[in-house]
Amino acid sequence: MPGHLARRFQQIATAVFLSETTAAGYDLTPVQYAALSAIKLHPEIDQITLAGLIAYDRTTITGVVDRLVEKGLIIRTASSRDRRSRELTLTARGEEVLAGVTPAVEAAQQMMLRGLSQTEAAQLMRLLRKVIDDANDLSRAPYKPLPSR
Repeated sequence: MPGHLARRFQQIATAVFLSETTAAGYDLTPVQYAALSAIKLHPEIDQITLAGLIAYDRTTITGVVDRLVEKGLIIRTASSRDRRSRELTLTARGEEVLAGVTPAVEAAQQMMLRGLSQTEAAQLMRLLRKVIDDANDLSRAPYKPLPSR
């Protein structure tokens, strides 16, 4: 069944990610990496927009952000546009960690697809994107792209 296979692949993907990043000397979860990457691309992003951008639950993102702040990888400041909102920016240490861990993350991605040819891997990625895009509205934490400016 597709649900079972998706769950198994997620288990494997997480295990491979943690194995590769830990071996490289980093203590990051896949969600923390996704958050750091999104903050790098969108400095001063607010927490709620970050949650939508990485398809993560709005209430749970606070814990992720808290841990990244505790690790000294990001700073959280009051928004100049909305005082109820908090803006997130990478610290110099966060920039270093993101740059340093990225090769391990890329190796993990390759390892997850190791049983596939390049053509098969591209086909799997295309099909996963298609299924995920079509079912996005069914998620408890749907992907929400940044609004056009």
